[in-house]
Amino acid sequence: MRTIKAQLLTAEYFAPYGNFTQVLHPSGPCVGNKPVKLFNDHIRAAFMTAPAGFSICQVFQQDFIVTMAEYHNYCSEIILPMDDDVILHVAPASKAPIPEKTVAFYVPQGTLLRINTGVWHYAPLPFHKDVVHNLIVLPERTYVNDCHEVHYAPEDYIKIEV
Repeated sequence: MRTIKAQLLTAEYFAPYGNFTQVLHPSGPCVGNKPVKLFNDHIRAAFMTAPAGFSICQVFQQDFIVTMAEYHNYCSEIILPMDDDVILHVAPASKAPIPEKTVAFYVPQGTLLRINTGVWHYAPLPFHKDVVHNLIVLPERTYVNDCHEVHYAPEDYIKIEV
């Protein structure tokens, strides 16, 4: 089993996999001023194939071991860890699984992530708590129509150090 170290989420290191913005501590361009400020268009995702579906992915505490991954061919995925910091693993977009290229990121609670189309990933794991609730935004029914899951062979498992 290979071991990788979770790195802090930065725009530079995460760019090959997507982008992100801080929801709980926004900064940058905004419209308006007190009492209402709109930090507009910080993340863009086009869902032309279907209406957006908003789902809650409840993930329970487990060892930080990667045993599987998934990707979507026709859309990006939005992930928002709502009540805990998380560890997210990703690998570059490819047709065949490439667990040897997996990297992991420490993602603070309230960080809105957009995962690029085709990027290998799986549900973000809770860091401090027994369970984390992740808001997932995908085109409606993507989990049935465009979710390509792979279970790795035990020799390809990856342990994430935090």
